[in-house]
Amino acid sequence: MQNNIKQGLKDGIPIALGYFSVSFTFGMLAVNHGMKPFHAVLISLLNLTSAGQFAGLNVILAGSSLVEMALTQLVINMRYALMSLSLSQKFARSVHTGHRLAIAYGITDEIFAVASSKKGKVGQWYMYGLIFLPVVGWVSGTLGGAVASTIMPEFIRSALGVALYGMFVAIVIPPAKKEKNVCIVVITALILSTGFYYLPLLCKISDGFKIIICTLLAAGMGAVLFPIREEES
Repeated sequence: MQNNIKQGLKDGIPIALGYFSVSFTFGMLAVNHGMKPFHAVLISLLNLTSAGQFAGLNVILAGSSLVEMALTQLVINMRYALMSLSLSQKFARSVHTGHRLAIAYGITDEIFAVASSKKGKVGQWYMYGLIFLPVVGWVSGTLGGAVASTIMPEFIRSALGVALYGMFVAIVIPPAKKEKNVCIVVITALILSTGFYYLPLLCKISDGFKIIICTLLAAGMGAVLFPIREEES
């Protein structure tokens, strides 16, 4: 059983470094759009979800309702509930409900992948170690980006703002090039998003619901046309 907090800290270092760079962009973007650095850091500390935070920031900037915010976060972050359920089967019996609830806070895609890859069971101390540094990296990156945006000249902030789009391209393009199914889903999402932006009736829908509808339609189409069979998974 893996239950060594030092090993967890060691395994979390690469995740923390990656999180710092992504959250740095989030901190810059939030402050550039008028948010206080404290609020940007608080969002990262309480949410710990890159896609959910960027989408949520768009909902805030659009002045959308709390219902739209709740639905957007539910759709985007629902995978974390599935990851938590799956990972709970890998926990040792000594990991009681209180520890499971605490660990659930830090379940992200990368932490789930690392913990799932371990042989045998994992204990709470290993998980706490694995989660700790990525959380520090995510929050400190947000703080760094937020503070940098308050002191850097406007032309540098504008240039660094391109990093956000570069990040999304870096996330989407490699799997889209490797998997035809992913490529089709990505193109579908782009077509839907473009239609909601330009078409007369669709463009009147609020940004929050645009995100929800495009996500559900593209992901739903992918699930129907390209299901993953049990023996393949």
